[in-house]
Amino acid sequence: MADGRADRYDAIVVGLGAMGSAVAFEVAGRGKRVLGIDRFEPPHTMGSTHGKSRIIREAYFEDPGYVPLVARAFEKWGEIESLSGRRIFERTGGLMLGPPDGRLVSGALASAKEHRLQHEVLDARQVMERVPGLRAMADMIGVVEPRAGVLQPEVAITACLELARKYGATIVTSERVVGWEARDRGLRVTTEQRAYECERLIIAAGAWTSALVPDLGVKLSVERQVQHWFRPAAPMRTPIIMCEYAPGRFWYSIPDRGEGIKVAIHHEGSTVDPETVDRTVKAEEVAYVRALLRTYMPAADGPLIESSVCLYTNTPDERFLVGRHPAHPNVEIVSACSGHGFKFASAIGEIVAERVTSSSGRQPPLEIPGTRSS
Repeated sequence: MADGRADRYDAIVVGLGAMGSAVAFEVAGRGKRVLGIDRFEPPHTMGSTHGKSRIIREAYFEDPGYVPLVARAFEKWGEIESLSGRRIFERTGGLMLGPPDGRLVSGALASAKEHRLQHEVLDARQVMERVPGLRAMADMIGVVEPRAGVLQPEVAITACLELARKYGATIVTSERVVGWEARDRGLRVTTEQRAYECERLIIAAGAWTSALVPDLGVKLSVERQVQHWFRPAAPMRTPIIMCEYAPGRFWYSIPDRGEGIKVAIHHEGSTVDPETVDRTVKAEEVAYVRALLRTYMPAADGPLIESSVCLYTNTPDERFLVGRHPAHPNVEIVSACSGHGFKFASAIGEIVAERVTSSSGRQPPLEIPGTRSS
C-alpha cells in the first residue's frame, strides 16, 4: 500500500487450493492483473486439496450431466501438464463395484450408456480374475472404465501457481483474509496485514467459505475425512476402485504408486469447524478401514504407513456451489464441491475465468451441471 491507497487488481482470488489456483492461472493467462491470496502455504494439508492422489473418472455415477465437464477437465489437465512440464495425471483404469441396482454401479452405467463411454461389465468372478487380490461379493458386478486414473493434487496446485506467476499474477501466502466489501469503484479485500482493491473477486476458500460469505443463502457443512495408506503384503497391481459396500456407502482405493495403497471412506465423516478440527487419527478409524480391507482386499491389509485428515465442504444435496454472489454480481463463489470436485478444477477454472474476463457477456463454453447457484 502506498500513500494510504490499497493496491488494485483486475481480479483477486481468495483461497489457492484446487479451484483457486486453477482460476488464478486461467485469469492471469487472459492478460488480467491477478492477486491470489491464501492463509496457508499452498499446497498444504489444512484444507481439501492434499493427500498425494485424487481419482478422476468419466462414467460419473453421481449424474450423467457431469460427463462433458469431466471430459473437458481431462483435456485441461493435459494442457496444464504441457505448459508446466509437470506430470499430474496417471491412467490406471477404474473399477466401480457394487450391487447392480446400487447407486454406484447403476449410476456409472447410466453415464456410460448416455455418453457412449468405453466400458465393460463384469460379474463377481470376472472381477476377481481381472483384479487379483480383490474379493467381490456374489451379488456384486463391476463396471470397468479404462480412461480413469489418478491426479496428483499437490503437483497440480504447484503447476497452476507457477503458471499464474509466469503470466504475471501476484501470489501472497500466509496472509488471512478477514473480510471484503463492495465500494464505489469495485471491491476492497482486507487481510490481517493490509487491504487490496479489485474489479472482480473470486472466493475459493473451501471450508472457510461460510466465514467469508455469511449471507450466502446456502448452508454449508464441513465434514472431517480420513485417508489411510497401507503397505500391502505383496506388490499389487490394481486400478482405482470404488465399492458400494452397503446401500449408499462407499470405500475407495488408489493404487500403490510408491507410497502404499490409499484407502478411505467416501463421506460418513463428522461435521466440524475448520478452525478446530481434530487432526489426530484414532485407532478405531484405522480399524474400520482395516475391516473393509480384510473383507474385500486382504492382501492390502499390511502395515499402516500414515493417515491424514482432510475436509469436505458440502452443500445439502452434495452438488457444487459455483456462481455469482446473490447480491454482488462482480463476486464469484467457487466452493463448495461436496467431496467430488478436485477432478473438475481445471475445467471449472476455465469456466470461471471466461465469466470473469468476458467483456461481451458471452457464456462460458460449458455449464457446471446440477450446480447450486449462489
